[in-house]
Amino acid sequence: MVRGDNGMAHIAIEYVIMVPVLILQIFLFPLTTNWIMSMWTDNRRTLALQDAAGHLGSAIQQLYFTLNEEELLNGTVTIKSPVPPLIDGFPYVGNATLRTTLDSALNSSKILDLTLTLQTLGTTVHTSVILGQNFEWLDSTFVSNSLNAGIKAEKIGSGTDALIKISFTS
Repeated sequence: MVRGDNGMAHIAIEYVIMVPVLILQIFLFPLTTNWIMSMWTDNRRTLALQDAAGHLGSAIQQLYFTLNEEELLNGTVTIKSPVPPLIDGFPYVGNATLRTTLDSALNSSKILDLTLTLQTLGTTVHTSVILGQNFEWLDSTFVSNSLNAGIKAEKIGSGTDALIKISFTS
């Protein structure tokens, strides 16, 4: 069987097509992998921060309902932070604002909106906690990596008229 120049032309065309594709893959695969891993890491951090916000909100709500019992007298309760001090090596800070709802289903309850922000990265999450009419939030900032990070609750008065003040400790 005799081969002419036609066979060499096919090989040359294959090289012309395949070499740029291979070079493109050398750059494209690592870039794509890096992009996907960055998205995964960001999503994982956001989820961990949202989990921390949920735990803080739950701890505040539990403190409120515990102190709201008629049998309990005046007093102050302080709990240590129920969340980890760092998320992937980054500390986070939290703030809260209180608003009153006029929704008839919630009986003019108060809603505490918590916002946690992962420092350095700026990732922010929000969560809300429903509390009673006798709740008061004292303006404070939660600092996750503080040695004194926690929640302080104070009951003033007795019965159903008692005022319950809660704040972060740092």
